[in-house]
Amino acid sequence: MTRDERPLHAVPAIVWGALIVALAAQVTWRAVQAPSTPQASDLPPAPSAQALRLASFGEPNALARVTMLYLQAFDSGATNAQPYRRLDYTRLIGWLEAILALDPRSEYPLFTASRIYAENPDAAKSRLMLEFIYREFFADPDHRWQWLAHAALLAKHRLHDLPLARRYAAAIDRSARSPDVPLWARQMEIFILEDMNEFEAARIMLGDSWRVGRSAIRPRRASSPNGSRTWKRSPAARLSRSRQVCRQSDEIACRILSKALFL
Repeated sequence: MTRDERPLHAVPAIVWGALIVALAAQVTWRAVQAPSTPQASDLPPAPSAQALRLASFGEPNALARVTMLYLQAFDSGATNAQPYRRLDYTRLIGWLEAILALDPRSEYPLFTASRIYAENPDAAKSRLMLEFIYREFFADPDHRWQWLAHAALLAKHRLHDLPLARRYAAAIDRSARSPDVPLWARQMEIFILEDMNEFEAARIMLGDSWRVGRSAIRPRRASSPNGSRTWKRSPAARLSRSRQVCRQSDEIACRILSKALFL
C-alpha cells in the first residue's frame, strides 16, 4: 500500500452514507421511470421502393425481410399490450407497400396486414388496411387471394359491412384464375348475397352451376321407371342423394348442390 492509499475503514462514515444514499436514489429513479415505448409518431415516413432497392446491394429479398422486422419492432413495446393500435396507419401502409415492391413474392407483408393490422378494433384503421389488401391483390390475384378472402371475412363478421365483403369476394371470383383457388373462395360472393337476402341475385350468379348441380344429382329416368316421380315426391330421397354427392365434394359445393335440389 502506497502512502496515497488508505484502507476502507479509514473512509469517514459520512462519505459512506452519501454513497449509499446516491446509489439508492439512482435505483429508485430508474425503477419509477417509465421505459420509452415506440409511439405512432415515432414511425417515420416510408422510404421509396427505389431507395430500398438501392440500399439492398443486389439482395432485395433479404432487405425486405430486415425491413419487415424493423417495422414490427414498433409492435414490441413491453409495456404496451396492443401497440399496433396506436400506429399511424397511413405510414404503416406506406412501409408495407414499399416492402412488397421490394419483394413482390413475399407473403409476410400481406399476412401481417390481414391477420394483425386489419384486426384493429378501430374500424377506420381496419378499413384502411383492408383497402390496402384489396389494392395489392390485383398485382398477383392467383397468389394473394387468401389474404383478400380473409379481408372479406373481416368485413363481414367484424365490420358487419356486407357490401364491402361482397366487393372483396367478387374480386376473387373475377380475377383469380388459378386452378389452385378452392371452390369456397370462388363462391364467397354467393353466400354473402344470401346473407344480404339477395336470393334472386345469388341464384342468377350461380347460373350454370345450378343446372350442373341438378344434372349431377338427379337420377336418370332410364335407370328407374319411377325415378322421376320419386324425385318429385320424396325430399328424403333427394337429401340422401345430395349427401352421396357431397362426400365427393367440399362443404361449400355441398351447400350449393343441396340448395339446388329444392329450388
